[in-house]
Amino acid sequence: MAYSAEVVKRARERLAQAREDRESENRQHLAQAYAKVPRIREIDMQLRRTMASAAQAAFLQGSDGREMMDSIRAENLALQREREDLALRYFEEGYLDDSPVCLECGGSGYIGTTMCECLRELCRQEQKKEVSILSGSKDTFAQFRLDYYPDQFNPSLGASPRMVMEKNFQSCRRYALTFTPSAGNLLFVGGTGLGKTYLSACIARAVADRGYSVVYETAAHLFSKLEQAKFSPSEENRREAAKFNACDLLILDDLGTEMPGQFVTAALYSLLNDRLLAGKPMVISTNLNVDEMNRRYSPQIASRLHGSFQRLTFVGEDIRVLKNRGLSVKVSTGST
Repeated sequence: MAYSAEVVKRARERLAQAREDRESENRQHLAQAYAKVPRIREIDMQLRRTMASAAQAAFLQGSDGREMMDSIRAENLALQREREDLALRYFEEGYLDDSPVCLECGGSGYIGTTMCECLRELCRQEQKKEVSILSGSKDTFAQFRLDYYPDQFNPSLGASPRMVMEKNFQSCRRYALTFTPSAGNLLFVGGTGLGKTYLSACIARAVADRGYSVVYETAAHLFSKLEQAKFSPSEENRREAAKFNACDLLILDDLGTEMPGQFVTAALYSLLNDRLLAGKPMVISTNLNVDEMNRRYSPQIASRLHGSFQRLTFVGEDIRVLKNRGLSVKVSTGST
């Protein structure tokens, strides 16, 4: 799972801080133990001497070396047992264990060249925090309400708006909870205030919760960052732009609300093409229909959006307006 360099950096900083805190705590425990039970300090000094003696014995040949090593080993074991007895007698269990922050990797974050689960978990946490900040929401699928959508049959839809939106909701939830790097693409189409941003944010949070790297951006912010990377190519700007192709899932919200222009059209085409060729999933929401996309961008872009994405059409009334009026459509099944 490809976490951005910034997410990994923050996770490694947290692990380094946890390692430093654990080492500081271990030093404090040892100092307190020495003050309370001076015999423990004496034992530790003796253990260090036995280690030095063992190093000398290793150079001796024959029976003399073996006898010396056996004697040192017996003394070392006796000292360790005495130390353990004193620790159990005077302190709570584990007080003098001197254990690292992670038993698997020792707190380095890696086992060889493989990322340890301790660092991977911190990456997941940082990824979730980033998604929450970018989406500006902590909403979840459990809070999604169908009672804002009318349940009267609509002949043009062949169903009620509520039935259509319940199907969309289930598709989004299933997509997020079964997400893999080959999950495919979703295109949310519909007017403002119908839940496109809400369900995009829910997908972002649920996929990030499962340990995948997610980048959630509004179209205006994404194209601004790509423009900065092209015309002000600092290391930070290049890193910001690179994550749009590197992440497991890219969520682009409100496509069509950015300032139009040749750069945006070229950048959008390149982004779509690169991720589609790499088989990397995207979720894109827009208020534009096919004809509007043709006019605003290009037929090539419109073709990719409608040919390579599963389209979910959002219908109903503007939920923001309903909320401002303090209204909701009554439903016997309640909220979802």
